[in-house]
Order: sequence, then structure tokens, then C-alpha cells
Amino acid sequence: MTVFYGNTHHGRTFRDRAEAGRLLGERVRAWGADAPVVVGLPRGGVPVAYRVAQLLDAPLDILVVRKIGAPGQPELALGAVGEGGIRLFNHDIIAALGITAHRLEQLADATAAEVAERTGLLRGSLPPLEVTGRAVVLVDDGIATGATVRAAMAVLRRREVSELLLAVPVTAPEALRVLGPLADDLVCLSAPPSFQAVGQFYNDFEQTTDQEVRRLLDLAAAPRGSGEAG
Repeated sequence: MTVFYGNTHHGRTFRDRAEAGRLLGERVRAWGADAPVVVGLPRGGVPVAYRVAQLLDAPLDILVVRKIGAPGQPELALGAVGEGGIRLFNHDIIAALGITAHRLEQLADATAAEVAERTGLLRGSLPPLEVTGRAVVLVDDGIATGATVRAAMAVLRRREVSELLLAVPVTAPEALRVLGPLADDLVCLSAPPSFQAVGQFYNDFEQTTDQEVRRLLDLAAAPRGSGEAG
């Protein structure tokens, strides 16, 4: 596994997600994968992924995933659901909490409904790109706990991608230690010990809207020269 770092001691600050994506894309280009697909995690990861895809001259897609939160402990993941009906379970946690099969099915079904709704809102009429047998660059705008990114990586592995590169501008050091071994390669510009939240490393961390995600997907899918992101 190859890890590219900027400064691991003092977290750098990015002007916005577009700048972070450009800087990240410059590092990702050194990876040298053949015909990769760039996958952004909605919503904040998509503006970053868009710039990475531009620099790689690669197609852009999204991946909607949701954790299956434990009853009364929503941050504790019983598993995850990804678009396309993929379900993954943390059986050790399920057993430790005594979650019955019936209750687990209810929770997973509710999560799957959320994924289907979000997928429809964000994709519109655009079909998902085929990633089986292809190299994938998974991009987010930053990682705090890593739970959602880990779920997304598991979904992509289930789809049998040939290579998986995790690329993020900034991450908590602990998340990096957990997620790094799960990827084939990793690009991270900064993993400062001072990390508290992703937003502290952006001057502009305005929430990315559903409309912006759809706009960037449409731009990425359009013929070259027909438009440019602002």
C-alpha cells in the first residue's frame, strides 16, 4: 500500500472542496491505474471527486450507503446497506446486542428504503456506472470516524472492483489506521493529531446540496466542452 502525505503534524487548510479536489487529484494521478472510475460519497465528497475525475480524465459516479444503526445507539453500526440492494452485517455486534433476525430485517429494510430514496434524488435518470473488474478511486471530503467510508469500501469490494484507492484531503489519524489496510492504496494529504472535525480544515465548508450533486454528475456525464463546474 502506498500512502502519500502532506503534513501529518499540522493540518493544512483548504479554501474549499474544489481546491481540495484539485490538490488531491494531482496526487492521485501518480497512482497510475488504468481507466479508473472515480466514486464520490454524497454529498460533500462529490465536489472533491468531481475535480479528481477531471484531472484523471475519468468518469464520475456516486455511491449511496447508509449504516444500519443499533436501536438507541444510531452511531453503532449493525451493518450497512448500499445501493443496488447490497447488505453487509457486523455479526459480532449483532450477537453482542442480542438483536433478533426479525428485528435486524426490519432495521435493514428501513435503511434500504432510505438508500433507495436518496439514490433516486441524487441520480435522477443517470444509471450507475459499472465498476466490476475496474479500478475505483473512492473520494470523500474528509474522514472523522470512518464508518460510512468503511461501509462504502465493503460495498465496492462486494461489487468485485479490481483495485480500490481511498483518496481524501484530510482524516483523523485513527480513522486512517483503521481504513488504510482495507484499501489497496491510499492517498491522504493530511492526518493531523489536532483533528476534531472535517470542517475545521476548510475555509468554506458550506453544505453541499442535492442539486449541486446532480449538477456535477450531469456535468461529468456531458460531452467534453459542454460546460464547466463553478
